[in-house]
Amino acid sequence: MGDPSPRPLVGVSSCLLGERVRYDGGHKREVFVVEDLAARFELLPICPEMAIGMGVPRPPLQLVLEADGIHARGVHDPDLDVTDRLLVFARETLPGLSRLCGYVFKARSPSCGVGSTPVLVPGHPSREDSGLFAAALQTAFPLLPVEQEDRLRDPVLRDRFVERVYQHSRLRDQERGSGINP
Repeated sequence: MGDPSPRPLVGVSSCLLGERVRYDGGHKREVFVVEDLAARFELLPICPEMAIGMGVPRPPLQLVLEADGIHARGVHDPDLDVTDRLLVFARETLPGLSRLCGYVFKARSPSCGVGSTPVLVPGHPSREDSGLFAAALQTAFPLLPVEQEDRLRDPVLRDRFVERVYQHSRLRDQERGSGINP
């Protein structure tokens, strides 16, 4: 009989795994993600900007606060607005991510930052907020453990994240076993 509890599934920004998906064709490979977390968890790479067809290389994006909310616009071409495409991607993708037990996001990303992404506020000092995909995921799954790679460089925060992922996984297993939320 096989292992009844597979490794917990953790979403991760694709660039953190060394995939060359960033706007400039680069990556942001993090050794602890590729080695430590990959040894503990099943990792699901996701790059929202690639998923909406932006390709590599692509124009860099920034978040801009407008009258109707935060938009993802081109840094050099403000007419480039991929807000709706990112939100549609999130809306269509999130139901399939209900098995996740955690997520590691790329800090400061307009799609994946968690409270760290600069938001241009015309006529005012900029502020920080979450990227569009990260915000949608956290709204859909408010109890899901999430972190950014920059914070996980701290071994104490990394250990806490790992434990929260395992706790989330155990809770999901218990709920499935009891018939709650199968």
